[in-house]
Amino acid sequence: MTDSHIDPERVQFDAFKDLPRDHPIEMLNLVRFREQAAYPEDHPLAGKGLTGAQAYANYGRDSGPVLARLGGRIVWRGTYQTTLIGPADEVWDACFIARYPDAGAFLAMVTDPDYKQAVIHRQAAVLTSRLIRTSPSDAGATFG
Repeated sequence: MTDSHIDPERVQFDAFKDLPRDHPIEMLNLVRFREQAAYPEDHPLAGKGLTGAQAYANYGRDSGPVLARLGGRIVWRGTYQTTLIGPADEVWDACFIARYPDAGAFLAMVTDPDYKQAVIHRQAAVLTSRLIRTSPSDAGATFG
């Protein structure tokens, strides 16, 4: 995988903020870990030999309470197996959907001081990722 998408670009974040905020949202997360975590040199875990998966576990541990406090939760988690349609080199170490009561809760999370400390683990862990905002709808028996 040659691309690196770890944090949103300003234009993407602005587009997110411009969407309605008054309804639940679900965020599809596809994450590929670095082999070795890349913490900033001044971080206490820099040079400790953590893998990307270990750093991402730290992110989950530290960001989970913030997610819960704001009414969010993980509603689906799966294990990547293969890509049937799409770039063959996109493989994912973590696949999950997080639900938030509204977009305001997501924005509150990413600006929360505790989350800002936790996201350092995510940035150290992630080689590339996709974060896709969706609006929940009723499931059904057909694709349409």
